[in-house]
Amino acid sequence: MPEFRPATRLAVCIEAVAVSRDRTAFTVLFRYYTPRLKTYFGRRGLTPTAADDLAQETMLRLWDKAHYFDPEKGHPSAWVFTIARNLLVSGFRKPRLRVVDADVSAFEDPNPRPDEQLAMNESDVELRQAMSALPEMLVDLLEASVLDGKSHQQIAQQQNLPLGTVKSHLRRTLKRLRLVLPQEP
Repeated sequence: MPEFRPATRLAVCIEAVAVSRDRTAFTVLFRYYTPRLKTYFGRRGLTPTAADDLAQETMLRLWDKAHYFDPEKGHPSAWVFTIARNLLVSGFRKPRLRVVDADVSAFEDPNPRPDEQLAMNESDVELRQAMSALPEMLVDLLEASVLDGKSHQQIAQQQNLPLGTVKSHLRRTLKRLRLVLPQEP
């Protein structure tokens, strides 16, 4: 069997879930994404229980919506974290999610595998280098969108920019980053 890069392996697993409801492929996805999703939700202030619930809900959506994933349009992780972000935003509209000031380390995997740690470190360095070449305004827009989870409308209001300008800047910035960063972590 050929050696797959992580994103290729993840895309193949999503396709297997979409086409044949492959439980083994879903298990691979679940084990890969669940700790990352819990960390993501924890960094956004959810309690560990709420973070766990939302991570599981995200994985259920992946199971149900796997046929919507298109590897030509983006990275598997971007697709999964878009699902997660959408659930988080809709969850804040409902009173069931409780937010706390939590220690982020409580959500992080205390023992990441060495290959995962190396991949995360390499990805961080590459991303920091790519972002250092961007104008500060674009970095601010990207951070507001991706890290802070703000909507384009919120960013436009905050930055006093037209909504279309924010959208086009973000689209071009992401496209520019995709050109300079490896497509797979």
